[in-house]
Amino acid sequence: MNYQLFELINGPAGRWDGLDDAMEFAATWLIYGVFAMSAVLVAMALYRRRLRPVLELGVALFFAFAGATLLSHLSDQVRPFQSHHVHQLLAHDPGISLPSDHATAAFALAFGVYAFLSRPWGVVLGLAALAVGYSRVWVGVHYPGDILAAAVIAGLAVLEVAMWSRWKRTRSGAVEGIL
Repeated sequence: MNYQLFELINGPAGRWDGLDDAMEFAATWLIYGVFAMSAVLVAMALYRRRLRPVLELGVALFFAFAGATLLSHLSDQVRPFQSHHVHQLLAHDPGISLPSDHATAAFALAFGVYAFLSRPWGVVLGLAALAVGYSRVWVGVHYPGDILAAAVIAGLAVLEVAMWSRWKRTRSGAVEGIL
């Protein structure tokens, strides 16, 4: 099913130059916009002396990349162009495909910004993360499952940090109420 979805998304690649250019841009450069917007939001939070959400975002990013690294070491799934005929629009080194590092970063930042810094900007970054992930499949360097795995890893990392932080705040509030 993963390959069939890949064919559905990658099949039209190479037919419309303008659309291909947009997908190549999203697959290569949009992640930098996600990082830049996240950095602006972090800077604004620090300016307002909101250290906790910035630390929570940082820990969630760490967990997301740790999870992605672990999964990539356990996986033997190679990139689509290594085992299938694809419309590869970007040059890329061969290697393990699962999960997508670009999508892991984009989704972890989007989910983390949504949970810890700004819900509206989290939604905007979430749309950008979807564009990054979709475009990575369009240009032929990832399967849809690689993108889904990245989103799940990022979501679980952010959820773990959010739940731990909430538990910690509730627990410290309960202890203060007793004293």
